[in-house]
Amino acid sequence: MRILAIDVGTGTQDILLFDSAGPVENSPKLVLPSPTAIAAARIRRATAACRPLLITGSIAGGGPCAWALEDHLRAGLPAFATPDAARTFDDDLDRVRALGVTLVSDDEAVRLDADRVILRDLDLDAIRTALAAFEVPADFDGIAVGCLDHGEAPPGTSDRIFRFDHLARVVRGRNDLLAFAMAPEGLPPYLTRARAIAAAAQADAPAAFMDTGPAAALGALHDERVAASPERLVLNLGNMHLLGFHLRGRTIASLFEHHTGEVTDAQVETFARRLADGSLTNDEIFGSKGHGALHLDRSLVAPGLPPVVAVTGPQRGRLAGSPLRPTFVAPFGDMMIAGCFGLLRAFAEVHPWARDAVEARLGPIAA
Repeated sequence: MRILAIDVGTGTQDILLFDSAGPVENSPKLVLPSPTAIAAARIRRATAACRPLLITGSIAGGGPCAWALEDHLRAGLPAFATPDAARTFDDDLDRVRALGVTLVSDDEAVRLDADRVILRDLDLDAIRTALAAFEVPADFDGIAVGCLDHGEAPPGTSDRIFRFDHLARVVRGRNDLLAFAMAPEGLPPYLTRARAIAAAAQADAPAAFMDTGPAAALGALHDERVAASPERLVLNLGNMHLLGFHLRGRTIASLFEHHTGEVTDAQVETFARRLADGSLTNDEIFGSKGHGALHLDRSLVAPGLPPVVAVTGPQRGRLAGSPLRPTFVAPFGDMMIAGCFGLLRAFAEVHPWARDAVEARLGPIAA
């Protein structure tokens, strides 16, 4: 069985082609610039050439491409966008217009003389081309995708609050990291970005979706050192977002989410310790420009840290030499693919017919 797992972040998209016919370590892996980073480079190329810009495609990750668009507009250059693509920059299209972007229909876009940038979080044609260059067959029995989606917040509601309310709603419904594994048709309507990437995957093969933060935490459990301890703290330091989980097996005692760039290393250490001892508050996290904190099971609350503080993510180096004494995880020998292992578990959760093939290679997962 061949399952393509794609973990879409802000800086990179991490890709694993799992094949149950051989050892996991032999699976083809790619760590490539993220879709939003690619789009940003193309927008900046249009800016450098003093060309009008046309943005089409679907709602996708913002960040770098949004910053590039702002620079393009500041340079006094015109920018056009179709409505679906424009929602990448704000769910409220009036606010996109206020930035200086002209919204156009698909028919109007065809007639424009402008440099075109297509927004999408999943480009299977590009992935297949890359695999074909190395004689890797590009047929898949399934596709597992992940991204971080703040969700389409109602007017007047903070995106950060809305995002964290979603996380809390999921784990209160079922306290298990695998509760974040969702079929495309089961995704809430407000997760517009997640629905777009999942629909693109499902058009090609059976698909599953999982939020990147829980996927990274679930993937970290495949590190032998982490798996050996039933209780652990898992910190995922992404390029944009920081998620912390206090876990017993897959059960979540507590969690918090913040923006990686808004916290100092000392704050990360403090938040981790206070997550473990039960004293971290939601107001403290939100008040420092984070999303929130939630305590679900205080039976694990105790002075000090759990036996293992597992750290993953591309910004993990910030905790090198930390008093937390972190374990830098490397499931099956590769930290950057940690989220992909979580995505494989998500696929097996959504599609039970794949479970035996996944577990035969990844082994059992802690309950």
